[in-house]
Amino acid sequence: QVQLVESGGGLVQPGGSLRLSCAASGSIFSIYTMGWYRQVPGKQRDLVATITNGGMTNYVDSVKGRFTISRDNAKNTVYLQMNSLKPEDTAVYYCNAEIRTTILRQGNYWGQGTQVTVSS
Repeated sequence: QVQLVESGGGLVQPGGSLRLSCAASGSIFSIYTMGWYRQVPGKQRDLVATITNGGMTNYVDSVKGRFTISRDNAKNTVYLQMNSLKPEDTAVYYCNAEIRTTILRQGNYWGQGTQVTVSS
């Protein structure tokens, strides 16, 4: 069984910063791509950023230059550094990871979500 546990959300003023963390634990053989998605009420869950196990990153255009995704493979953890936050960044942020749990089994896993609110 695999768990993804997020932390670091909260309330921040426009222009401020937050750092999200997501740690994977459980029966893990290897972790491939990890990423962050976000969702606002009534809308679909959208990609924010992804990072491969080799360190290649991908960002949605609206966060380029403001957000940075990184990972610590030794700790099975992915981070999202969010700078210059805007009210439109307000959402529930979800961690996602593609994880191989055995030689023959691989799955896609989600965290429980962490609320990020950008407001003055």
